[in-house]
Amino acid sequence: MNGDRLDIRAMTVADCDRVAEIRVRGWQHAYRGLVPQPYLDGLDVAADAERHRERLLSGDGSAVNLVAEADGGELAGWAAFGPYRDGDTRTEDAELYALYLLPERIGRGVGRALLGEAVRRCSAAGHARMYLWVLRGNTRARRFYACAGFCADGAEEPFEVGGVSVPEVRYARDLAAVRG
Repeated sequence: MNGDRLDIRAMTVADCDRVAEIRVRGWQHAYRGLVPQPYLDGLDVAADAERHRERLLSGDGSAVNLVAEADGGELAGWAAFGPYRDGDTRTEDAELYALYLLPERIGRGVGRALLGEAVRRCSAAGHARMYLWVLRGNTRARRFYACAGFCADGAEEPFEVGGVSVPEVRYARDLAAVRG
C-alpha cells in the first residue's frame, strides 16, 4: 500500500458514517455507466450510515463487518460477509455481501487484505465454499475476484437498480484449500 500499514478490524458503530461514505463513493465509482446515473447521484451517505448503525445494533451476529484502517486511523475500505443467502434461506456456505474501497485506494492492497481476511475467517468457521455476486459489466471487480481464486460458476440473476435490471453473475471459491 505504498508504505501504509493496514489493520483489518471489526467495524464498530463509530465507523458507520465513514463506512457509508466508502460504500456510496464506491458505488458511484464502480457502477458509473452500469446503473442509472440518477440512482448513483441520489445515494445518501447519512441514510446509509443509519442503515449500517441499525444493522450492527440489531443484527444476530451472523454477518461480519470488517474495516481496513490505514496509518493515522483513516478507514480505506469495508467488507461484509456471512452465511450464503439462497432466497430467504441461509446455507452452510459463506457469502461475501459487500466489498467497497475509497476510489483512491483501489490498487493499493486494501481490497486484497479485506478479501483475504474474509476468506480466512470463513474457512476457519468451516464453510466449504464462499460465493459472491458481481455486476456482469463490472470487469475490474471480476478480474479482481478471479485473481483471488474465485470463478464464475454459471449462475446469473437480475438485480434491479433504479428501476433498471442489471445482470449479476455469481462467483465461487472452494475454501478447503485455505484450511489445508
